[in-house]
Amino acid sequence: MNPGPENAGSSGSPGDDALAQRMQQLGIREEDIEETFVRSGGHGGQNVNKTATCVMLKHRPTGFQVKCQTTRHQGRNRELARQMLLDKIEEARRKAAANERSRVEKLRRQKRPRSRTAKERILADKARRSERKQQRRWSGD
Repeated sequence: MNPGPENAGSSGSPGDDALAQRMQQLGIREEDIEETFVRSGGHGGQNVNKTATCVMLKHRPTGFQVKCQTTRHQGRNRELARQMLLDKIEEARRKAAANERSRVEKLRRQKRPRSRTAKERILADKARRSERKQQRRWSGD
């Protein structure tokens, strides 16, 4: 199979296209990712011990780091590591958005005027407290 001009720019894997599209949606550039290969350990025998199949990625703008040594193949680990990194960045953005929503909701609740019944209850509590304080006063007769 000769690579023709129609697929000259792609690596051929449909997963790579989906990964590139997801990176573009999140606004993450390939230049922002620092990639390091190290030897992995565990299962995989001599292949794992001799070759650098473990992939470490660092997203420079956020400082997030991911390490993947799931498979014996460096190419597959690269793809999995990128997916893990995108998941991590997506989760952080989702948490930040949720925190902002809850902060705005809290401010809205704090600024809302009290209802009439709430005001009456507060005044009744004040009156009871005042009555107790009156009873505790020492009369010097």
